[in-house]
Amino acid sequence: MKAYDEKHIKNVVLIGSAKSGKTTLAETMMFEAGLINRRGTVEDRNTVSDYHEVEHERGSSIYATPLHTEWRDYKINIIDTPGPDDFIGEVIASIRVCDTAIIVLNAQNGMEVGTELLWNYVDQYNKPTILAVNQLDKEKADFNQTITEAKAFFGPAVTVMQYPLNTGSTFDSIIDLLKMVMYKFPEDGGKPEKLPIPESEKENADKLHNELVERAAENDEALMELYFEKGSLDEDELRKGLKIGMMRHQVFPVFCLSAKKNMGTGRMMGFIDNVAPSAIEMPPEVTEDGQAVPCNPGSPTRLFIFKTLTEPHLGRLSFFKVLSGEVTVGMELQNEKTSVTERISQLFISDGKSRTLAEKLKAGDIGCTLKLKNSFTNHTLNGKGAKGSIEPMHFPAPKMRVAVVARSKQDDEKLGEVLNEIHLEDPTMEVEYSRELRQVILLLQGELHLAITRWKLEQVYKMQVEFQKARIPYRETIQKPALSSYRHKKQSGGAGQFGEVYIKIEPYYEGMPPVTEYQVRDTEQVELPWGGKLVFNNCIVGGVIDARFIPSILKGVMEKMTEGPITGSYVRDVRVSVYDGKMHPVDSNDISFKIAGMMAFKDAFHQAAPLLLEPIYELEISVPDMMMGDAMTELQARRSTILNMESKDGSQVIRARTPLAELDKFLSSLRGISQGRAKVESRFADYAPVSAELQKRIAEEAQKAEMEESH
Repeated sequence: MKAYDEKHIKNVVLIGSAKSGKTTLAETMMFEAGLINRRGTVEDRNTVSDYHEVEHERGSSIYATPLHTEWRDYKINIIDTPGPDDFIGEVIASIRVCDTAIIVLNAQNGMEVGTELLWNYVDQYNKPTILAVNQLDKEKADFNQTITEAKAFFGPAVTVMQYPLNTGSTFDSIIDLLKMVMYKFPEDGGKPEKLPIPESEKENADKLHNELVERAAENDEALMELYFEKGSLDEDELRKGLKIGMMRHQVFPVFCLSAKKNMGTGRMMGFIDNVAPSAIEMPPEVTEDGQAVPCNPGSPTRLFIFKTLTEPHLGRLSFFKVLSGEVTVGMELQNEKTSVTERISQLFISDGKSRTLAEKLKAGDIGCTLKLKNSFTNHTLNGKGAKGSIEPMHFPAPKMRVAVVARSKQDDEKLGEVLNEIHLEDPTMEVEYSRELRQVILLLQGELHLAITRWKLEQVYKMQVEFQKARIPYRETIQKPALSSYRHKKQSGGAGQFGEVYIKIEPYYEGMPPVTEYQVRDTEQVELPWGGKLVFNNCIVGGVIDARFIPSILKGVMEKMTEGPITGSYVRDVRVSVYDGKMHPVDSNDISFKIAGMMAFKDAFHQAAPLLLEPIYELEISVPDMMMGDAMTELQARRSTILNMESKDGSQVIRARTPLAELDKFLSSLRGISQGRAKVESRFADYAPVSAELQKRIAEEAQKAEMEESH
């Protein structure tokens, strides 16, 4: 296949809400360019983009799929992305490596909530943006309302390049304000006639054309001077101004489409060729240490892996963008993260499941390779002379947690390997192997994300699994001081065991006064790995316990702190003072004092009014104004504390503190309440005490679960 240079490669990503028509648009773009001779449909399950079995089953995109077209001496790389935000990782990766985002709007629904969520990432990466108003052939299509909503959301950057002469089932004509012609399409779509703008539309078209000229001129001083001098701009000057505006995020050109009927697609592709920036025109990528990496074909080779996919019968596919230099078959590159040298044994241009061999890819291009040894998503591969890793992509925190177990004990070890493999392919799914909770916990983006993960486990990896409610990582502490002693004595014929300790335990808090009732010889402050502190005072005087046994007492206390008496959870924030004891000149040893310290601590803890603490998360929830009451009701039903509320961009933002135990299925409930328009961000805040009544119930449930496990 022809190797295109960096000036003739355009990378675009199709993003938008579910059912906006992204996959159909990608199919039509390939058909228009002659890459395929027959258009598939989502309904017939034969599109180039949606080729995975799970996509056929669900009738929608699950994966971001790289495709390409060749259009008038330009190569356009296209990435078709899924709509649901459960698969936001696929979208973020695609936005990162593309140079223009095409936001597909469904003319029947206008600005949908999914579009609003996706825009945050386009804006974050500052990508030039095209708005494609699709499905203008549908009965409920409303172009003007869609533009009104888009302007309300995006602001004055929304720049109408075209408008439909009619919408609905009779849609067949587009007024183009750049070329000032009317495109009239045959009934079944395809190549349109170029006709003069009808007299009835001249006034409106002239008005909108002048607005377009002003929008293009205001992005460049030289163009503004030309505009004042001539009173207008020619087509080339308009293109220049529009490109500058797009790159500054001050112009979002609007195009009219019926992707299903192949109306308007070719005109948008021509605009991508002529106006949308190539990688070489975009701001350079940056390494983690702040070094710029311009898209320069003469620089050392540097690849950024943005997607990893395991395919049956093929193995691991790595999708990458050539950030600088060029990559050729047989080239050896260094992975900056793993220090592994990877050999590029094959190069492919990917079109769904079809892959075309390539000998060389140049700076700015997107391709894939097979069977890299130890390179995954977010990794940088460098050729000689290139150093440093590219700033990685950052994915949103998971929104739900669930435990997973293999139905067969023989699959326990394999389950861990498989989950790690899925995580490498999908970094938005995290795996936590919790020794504390004795569970393997999956952290996911939502219920749909969970359903697809289950499908992969069962259909791809042939594993039967069960999903269970994830346990809560409670903590235990005490509310009052307590004294205790314990004598460990064991005689079994030979050398015996003897150790006796007296301790006092107290609730610990920062700034508490020092111990005064005993003489403190030394203090050790232990920052506990599970949070909180243990302060351990050695108050032994007179040599009643040899100094060499004190660490053993501390070790016993620490061991007992891993299983509190209420739920078996970790203990935190306790001060322990060892103030007396006894030892035997022959039988005392480390194990004796470890056991004595452990049992004395256990007994004292029971007397010190044990208190259960639960993890609290801070939530930021954005919901439409009209749905705030329902969202508040849902939060209050989950023992939430509302911190504050404010209006922002037509929505209400609620900040609240909610126990982790109450967040199970919270996202699903909120999505149902808000018709999918709610947005939730969460982060761990701290631990807080539970009520006495709730503590009793949780303790009973923990004891019951322990009895069931022991049987």
